[in-house]
Order: sequence, then C-alpha cells, then structure tokens
Amino acid sequence: MHVLITGAHGQLGSEIRRCVERGRSEIGPIPDAWKAALIDYAGSADLDISSIRSVDSWFATHDPYDVVINCAAMTNVDGCEKDFPRAFATNALGPMNLAIATERQGAKLVHVSTDYVFSGNEDGARLESDVPCPVSAYGRSKLAGEGLASSRNPRTFVVRTAWLYGLEGKNFIKTMLRLAQAHSRVTVVDDQVGNPTSASDLTHELLALSLTDAFGTYHATCGGTCSWADFAQAIFEEFGVECAVERCSSTEYLEAHPESAERPRFSALDCGGLYAVVPERMRPWRTALLSYRDSYKSQFGGNNA
Repeated sequence: MHVLITGAHGQLGSEIRRCVERGRSEIGPIPDAWKAALIDYAGSADLDISSIRSVDSWFATHDPYDVVINCAAMTNVDGCEKDFPRAFATNALGPMNLAIATERQGAKLVHVSTDYVFSGNEDGARLESDVPCPVSAYGRSKLAGEGLASSRNPRTFVVRTAWLYGLEGKNFIKTMLRLAQAHSRVTVVDDQVGNPTSASDLTHELLALSLTDAFGTYHATCGGTCSWADFAQAIFEEFGVECAVERCSSTEYLEAHPESAERPRFSALDCGGLYAVVPERMRPWRTALLSYRDSYKSQFGGNNA
C-alpha cells in the first residue's frame, strides 16, 4: 500500500507517523496493512496543496498512491478571520486539488475537517446528517473544502474532529501549561462546549477507516463533553499544576479580545456513524488526557511547554 500524508509535520501528521512506526496507537495495535505500508510524509515546504501546480508536480514524480490522508490545514481560527483568501486556498482549494489528483489515480482521499462547520447554536451532539452553518471564516473555509473534495473524488472520507491535541505543534494543553508557568490564574471561556480529542485516538480511527470502502462523512472525537474552562481545570489537575481557572462567558472574552473570531457555543459531535464502520472506539476525553500527560512528560520532561 502506497500512502501520502500531507501536513506531515503538524500535530496529527506527526502522530500518524509516530503510531505507524510504533505499530500501535494508544487505543491499541494499528491494522497490519499499515505496518507494511510505504508512506511519503510531506510537509508544507515539500508540498503546497493550495497550488494545483505543486500538487500535479508531486503526483507526477511519485508512484501512484492507494491512500492520501490530508492533515494540511490553516487551523488558526483568528488568523483565518483576518486572511480569508489564504484560509480558503489552504482549507478549500487544497482538498479540491488533492481530490482531483487522487481521483485520476483511483486513490482514496481521507480529508480531516472540523466541528466548526456547525454554528453551535443547537443543543445535542451534531450528526453527520445535520446541516452545517459555520459562524467563522475558519469554519466556512473547512466546509467548502469538504464539499469540493467530495465532489471531485467519490472515494473520499470526510472526517470531522474537534479540540485536537498531540505531542507536536501547538494546542490548548500546551498553551495552558505555558500560561501557568507565568501566571497564578488564567481566564478561560466556560460557555463553549465540545469534545477534547487525542491525536493518537483520531489516528487509530483514520487508519482503520481508510482501509474500508465506506466513503462519506464521519465524526471522530473522544467521548464526553466539557467546556474550555473544564478542560483547563482538568489539565492543571492531571499535570499537578497550581494555577486557578477564572471562568468567563464568550461575550466577556470577545469584549476583552475584539479581534477574536466567533466560536461555536455547543459543537459536540456524535460518532455513531464512525463506530458502525470502525469497531474500536475512541476513549473518554479525560482517560485520553491521562495517557497524553504520561507521553508528554516522557518526551518533554515535567510540565514544560
């Protein structure tokens, strides 16, 4: 099996490489087909997915692929609000370019998307069949990418995840640990609710799903929900960090940070569709956080961010 991983140096791409090299995720062993796969790992400096010329050149100079997993994205939510053309090029045109290239080869495309395609104004976890209505430039660009990819290659999996964290790259956990080093208290929004998700758990599901022909849209998050403030509190508790969490509303946060983009109020995802295809379930978010703590301290030492 010949595979391409785009965005290979980000937190998800790096975790895929880590799990493949170890032969297992934190959930358990990965499928045998992946242990023998020939994998090309392409970072943004190697392959600019927003450029059709770059994508065409890459595919023309490499052996045909069986699977492409697109982890490349512009995920800076506030940055997308300030520079929508760049966000659209990366998050929408990029997946389309990959879909065109993979369709020519008869390859599968696994495209990673986000809970931010939903408004967050409804109660209850979102189903794949629910109508998206993004409230931010980031969400709009990612939703466009879903549609463009699926329309250009019918052998596409769109996998929406949420509140992702891994050992490499930037994430909420690292931000909280860094702030706690300099402050005795941090202010965190308490009325935005979602699913904190381990990159290791997500990797396990992506690798398993990619071996099927059950193309379509899926939700993939760790189990359970919490607010950002709850998540911050759990991080400090599990890492043994002395730092108080001051809770605020989204309105209060936007008043203090008017340059920030709007976020969904309730963006939890229902993963029932995924588990009808992939039997191994992702773990509860707090259980996954414990494993992350141990891996983080093993790799970085202490609570340094």
